[in-house]
Amino acid sequence: MATFDTFASNYQELVTENIRITGESSDYFAAYKARYIARKINLPRGSRVLDYGCGVGLLSEHLMKALPGRQIDGFDVSKESVKRVSEPLQRQGILTSNLDVLGHAYDLIVLSNVLHHVRPGGRDELIRNAGSRLATGGKLVIFEHNPMNPLTRWAVSQCPFDGDAVLLPAGETRGYFRQGSLRLMRRDYIVFFPRWLRWFRSMEPFLHWCPLGAQYAVIASRVL
Repeated sequence: MATFDTFASNYQELVTENIRITGESSDYFAAYKARYIARKINLPRGSRVLDYGCGVGLLSEHLMKALPGRQIDGFDVSKESVKRVSEPLQRQGILTSNLDVLGHAYDLIVLSNVLHHVRPGGRDELIRNAGSRLATGGKLVIFEHNPMNPLTRWAVSQCPFDGDAVLLPAGETRGYFRQGSLRLMRRDYIVFFPRWLRWFRSMEPFLHWCPLGAQYAVIASRVL
């Protein structure tokens, strides 16, 4: 928490600088994930969404655009980050550092690049706790860095707030859904081409099986 409080004031700029090798900004990748969710999950208007680990609200902003008519709530352990969430987001939902003020029965919960900051022994518990806030049939989406991609490993090693990061392969993340109330639905590798190869980006949905994407997405559904 102290680390992210320290970087809250210029978090977006730091991320953009760290991924400059891709030719894109942090905003591009947040929009990419929001569009992915909108394509993969049928979420009726009026649904409730929780961005678990929302930071300064970058992904939440794009979820609000990609999923109009849904309430976007956000939680982050960094109070300084939550203070910097935009007023439009604050007006339409609950953005907080206190889990107790959030409700349950969410239709969608997103953990975007959260787990690699959690000690390996605590990841299962975090996922169970997040899953317990889902409605039956609700979806949990996890985005994580892909340690099989060498450029991803390099970027993480250079990131000023990833000093505690322990990357987890897709197989580990999938393993958390082999028992309990969450059932694995799909795993997709995402983000393959930098900006100078953007002409090939239309091919990315067809490469979801290829373990060379810079990141991956795992979708699970609550069955109990």
